[in-house]
Amino acid sequence: MGERPTYVKLSEEKLIPKSAILSLLRTYNCYHEGKNFQLRTREEDEALILEGLLNIYWGLRRPIRLQMYDDNERFRLNRNDRSGLEKQPSTETNNNSPGTDGGPSSGDMCGREEEDSPQLLRTRSDASFMRVQRRSKTHTARDLQRLRTHRFSINGHFYNHKTSVFTPAYGSVTNVRVNSSMTTGQVLNLLLQKFRVENKCEEFVLYMVHESGERTRLKDGEYPLVARVLCGPCEKISKILITEADVGEEVTYDVAQYIKFEIPVLDSFVEKLKEEEEREINKLTKKYSALKNMIQHQLEGGAHTSDRI
Repeated sequence: MGERPTYVKLSEEKLIPKSAILSLLRTYNCYHEGKNFQLRTREEDEALILEGLLNIYWGLRRPIRLQMYDDNERFRLNRNDRSGLEKQPSTETNNNSPGTDGGPSSGDMCGREEEDSPQLLRTRSDASFMRVQRRSKTHTARDLQRLRTHRFSINGHFYNHKTSVFTPAYGSVTNVRVNSSMTTGQVLNLLLQKFRVENKCEEFVLYMVHESGERTRLKDGEYPLVARVLCGPCEKISKILITEADVGEEVTYDVAQYIKFEIPVLDSFVEKLKEEEEREINKLTKKYSALKNMIQHQLEGGAHTSDRI
């Protein structure tokens, strides 16, 4: 007996053969050779699992709210540990960059640490820096390190009381460490937890946006990492975008072909379509008018015959 083929889930209804995924994965990892975005594989309960960093682009039009405290906890700590604060090195990286590949983040799942990215160092906003300076006397080194481990910046933006509500730069990129068994909802939750966003997961959706303008929504039962591998590694061709659930909409390939045309060109297309529509209407009207006349003629002829009888 031959071995049973192994499949990878694209959604609850769709499965992809393991051999096809592995072939695409080789291309994906070759494209990211020498970078932190190569994916790893493992077997779990006879299922192939992919895991690694997934880039997600911010496409929000409205502000989001950041939590005031990590894990809803307040810190009122000793003043004697100020010296420890200055000695604590900062090991986080800022994995957000407008229009470029984001660096990796620290372990958001399974307690794993992600690789450091030397070209994308974490930066701190001026307001946040002043806030840390003013309140440094109330934090121990251990608790500051805990805040640094769990609080990520969005393009260098940390929480402060004046800018807790803000909109991430459109098109800027971040990343989360996921695996191929995580659904769209789980990936969204992970992203919001990473930045301590107070908004609910249901307020956002993920789209696969193609260079042609085509936009396909990733349904709740789909697996974004698998979708990313299927679309290829180049994010100039396709990328995953997070938007508000009530703002974004899907754009089919047929519609996407016309999006990049100028308005005058589109107007000419509309005029030609209207002309074609009029021709079709006239053609159908003549056809059914002729059929109507023929039927009436037959009915009248039958009536005359019955009268003679």
